[in-house]
Amino acid sequence: MPTAPQNMKLIEVRTPAEADLFIEINVYIHKNIPNYIRPLNKDIDQVFDPKLNKAFRYGNCTRWILLSEDNEKLGRIAAFVNKRYKSKGDDFPVGGIGFFDCVDNQVAADMLFDVAKHWLIQNGMEAMDGPINFGERDTWWGLVTEGFHEPMYRMNFNPPYYAALFESYGFRVFFHQLCFGMDPQKDLTGKVVQRHNKVAEDTALQARHIELKNLSKYAHDFTEIYNKAWSGHGGMKQLRFEQVNHMFKEMKAVIDPRLIWFVYHQETPIAMFVNIPDVNQWFKYLNGKFGLLDKLKFLWIKRTKPNKKFAGIAFGIVPEFQGKGVDAFLIVETGRLVRTTHYTEYEMQWIGDFNPKMVNLVRALGNNFQSRQLTTYRYIFDRTREFKRHPIL
Repeated sequence: MPTAPQNMKLIEVRTPAEADLFIEINVYIHKNIPNYIRPLNKDIDQVFDPKLNKAFRYGNCTRWILLSEDNEKLGRIAAFVNKRYKSKGDDFPVGGIGFFDCVDNQVAADMLFDVAKHWLIQNGMEAMDGPINFGERDTWWGLVTEGFHEPMYRMNFNPPYYAALFESYGFRVFFHQLCFGMDPQKDLTGKVVQRHNKVAEDTALQARHIELKNLSKYAHDFTEIYNKAWSGHGGMKQLRFEQVNHMFKEMKAVIDPRLIWFVYHQETPIAMFVNIPDVNQWFKYLNGKFGLLDKLKFLWIKRTKPNKKFAGIAFGIVPEFQGKGVDAFLIVETGRLVRTTHYTEYEMQWIGDFNPKMVNLVRALGNNFQSRQLTTYRYIFDRTREFKRHPIL
C-alpha cells in the first residue's frame, strides 16, 4: 500500500472550481485503469444541484475533496441524508455516502470516511450505507466487486482495491447487486419456450413493443405496472405519471422501440420489459462533455458507430399475474424480435440478492452468466449494535 502524504487537507466543496475538481479527481484516479469510461460532467453536477435533484426536497448533501499539501489529488466523497431513504427492516436512521474515490491508501480513505461519518452524525444519522446515490437506486449505486468491465451508463466504476478500503474501515456487506449477461442471438432454454407456448394459448394476452409516437401511453402503462409490482419493495417509492412521462421523453433520442415491451390482458397493462441501448458505448468518445458541439458529435457517433450492446433496466409483473408464466411469455416474445436485430451483447442491470425470485427467474432462462456484482455496504456507528443484512423479499 502506498505511503500516505504526511499532510493531507480536506476541503468541503463550496465553489464551482471545487465542484470541477471533485469531478477531476475521479478522472485522475481512473484514467489509466482499463475499461474506465468517464461519466458525463452534467450527470454528476445535477446530483448536487437543488434545482435538478428532487431528493433535496427530503434531505441534504455535501461533498469533500482530499488533497496533499502540494495539491496532489488523493480522493473525494459525498454524504447524504434523505428522510425517504429506508430499507426494509431498518429501525434507525441511515444516511449515505457516495461518489467515493481514493488512492490506494487506507489512511487517506479513513479521512474521507471519517468526515462523512461525523457530518452524518451531526445530521442525526446512526449508520451509513455506501456507495449509494442521493436519489434513485438505478444510478450511481454500489461498489464494483466482481466483473470490472466497461460500466453501463451512470453505473459506478472503481478499481478492485476499493473493497479493501471499505472493509478495512469496518463496512460490512448489506447486499449485493447482481448483473447478468447474455448473448441475445442465442436461443432460450426449452423450458422457457414451453412455458411461453402454454401462456400464448390465452388469446386475452398480447405482447407488444412500444411505438415512439405513443410514448405517453406507454409511460402511463409503465407507471401502472411499476407501482403495482415494485412500490414499497426495498424502499422503492410510488412513481407519478408526470415523472415517468418526462423520463420517456428524455430517453426518446436513444430508445430503440424493438427493445421495450409490454404485456396486456384484455388491454390492461400487466407486465413490462424495458431495455435500452448502452449509451456509454457512444458517450465514451465525449470525454465527459455534453455541450452543443458535443451533442452534434454524439449524433454523428450514434449514426456511424453501431451499438451492439443493450441493457435491461426494468422488469415487472403485477402481483395477480406473477407465477403464471407471463415472465416467459414476455421474454420469449421480446427475444424473437431482438434476434432479427444487430445486437450481440445484453446485460440485465442490477437485481438485489435479497430478491431470490427474480435472480432464479433470470438464471432459469439459460444462456446467461453473472456479468458483474456491485456491493452496497453498511457501517453502523454504534459498533455494539447488531448488524443485519438486507432482509429477503
